[in-house]
Amino acid sequence: MSTQLQQNDNLHTLPHVDGLTVGIVCAEWNEKITGALLQGALDLFKREGYEDINVAHVPGTVELTYGAAQMARTGRYDAVIMIGCVIRGGTPHFDYVCDNATQGCAYLNATQQVPIIFCVLTTDDEQQALDRAGGALCNKGTEAAEAAIKMAHFARTLNR
Repeated sequence: MSTQLQQNDNLHTLPHVDGLTVGIVCAEWNEKITGALLQGALDLFKREGYEDINVAHVPGTVELTYGAAQMARTGRYDAVIMIGCVIRGGTPHFDYVCDNATQGCAYLNATQQVPIIFCVLTTDDEQQALDRAGGALCNKGTEAAEAAIKMAHFARTLNR
């Protein structure tokens, strides 16, 4: 969901999901960024009246897939959010980490019974990350929380 493309407010009306439970797995690496993304998500859930939000931390973005898989397998959550941040450096490590997280999230979405929401910033520099974590371009953590609510509603609608 691109912040800059949000023009039709009707598309962004959030449904209510009774008893919503969300798991968030958040990378410690680039904590200034991931902490701001996490806070954006938590603020949205609070504003919408959802209190059953459980947060777990893992060392870095590569570990997000494992953390999200473990949360999803508990059967306790209506959705799981993966929060991370990878800032490009001078080596191919950036590409490996980004591919790992992206493919891991896609795999989990195809194999788990709950939606896994991808909230991993992949930026060229720290300023781009800050802009997307509560700065000039809003907060992608907030958008991830919105996606979790919508996808949990979607999943429940299918399972009626």
